[in-house]
Amino acid sequence: MKRRPETLAYFCTIALALLSVAAKKHQFKPVTPMEVPDSISEVRKAEPAPPPPPGSVSKIPPSTRAVSVMVIDAHTGEIFYEKNADAPRAAASTQKLLTALIVSERGYLDRPVTVQAVDTMAEPVKLNIRPGETYARIDLLRALLVKSPNDVARCLARDAAGSVEAFAELMNQKARELGATHSHFVNPNGLPIPGQYSSARDLSIIAKAAYANGTIRSIVCLPNLVFRYANGRTRELENTNKVLKRLSYCNGMKTGYTEAAGHCLIASGTRPGRDIIVVVLGDSKSGVWQDASALLSWGLWM
Repeated sequence: MKRRPETLAYFCTIALALLSVAAKKHQFKPVTPMEVPDSISEVRKAEPAPPPPPGSVSKIPPSTRAVSVMVIDAHTGEIFYEKNADAPRAAASTQKLLTALIVSERGYLDRPVTVQAVDTMAEPVKLNIRPGETYARIDLLRALLVKSPNDVARCLARDAAGSVEAFAELMNQKARELGATHSHFVNPNGLPIPGQYSSARDLSIIAKAAYANGTIRSIVCLPNLVFRYANGRTRELENTNKVLKRLSYCNGMKTGYTEAAGHCLIASGTRPGRDIIVVVLGDSKSGVWQDASALLSWGLWM
């Protein structure tokens, strides 16, 4: 039997209405592979934690497991919190901020540096630059602050002062000038060596000077960096500071770890009207990120 046109139109209208209701109920949406995250952790990495709402942070500093802690104003040096701040501690790679400060202040960062064999005598973290290769100082400085290779620290130190030993003298002189008078440095990279030590207070003083340096500030905030070797090969370097990805208001600065020092971090953060620096020394592998993040949020919004 032949269906009347108005009957077909009626059934089509009903079908469209039912589909519309189902779509609204189940929120149908086309999904492409690019829209599906591999895991919830990837989503969290991609979205840094938002800042706390105003007035939500206690005036009491958060408890920490670190041995030594300092929280200061990055511009004035005002102390917001300290814990065992003068205890002598191994600083590990956090002292590379002082190395970078000396190199940066000497200028001529576009000048070439030729790697020597003595520069490569550093373990365990290395960029594997090779004797005879030539790099611009600024490229080595960027690699130093983002990825923390010990061979690069030796290369920059030897280039600046003629030898690692002579550069250590410059480090101690600069530290005294800044007021960090309870430290003694023997090498530019923080690897364990007798007679080398600092403190949370001294490192906060050094970090304050580094924070005021525009070149250093422009580097320590980089989440990653592409380094080009002399032979043209490239390597992406991820910043060792995990707080940079966790907190959108973190803008630096430097990590450090040795068995003697424990896990260390100097972290900086900013919001309108306030910049602070947090120093955490002698923490655990997971605790250093948690403690530094908590102190950074507290210091900025207390």
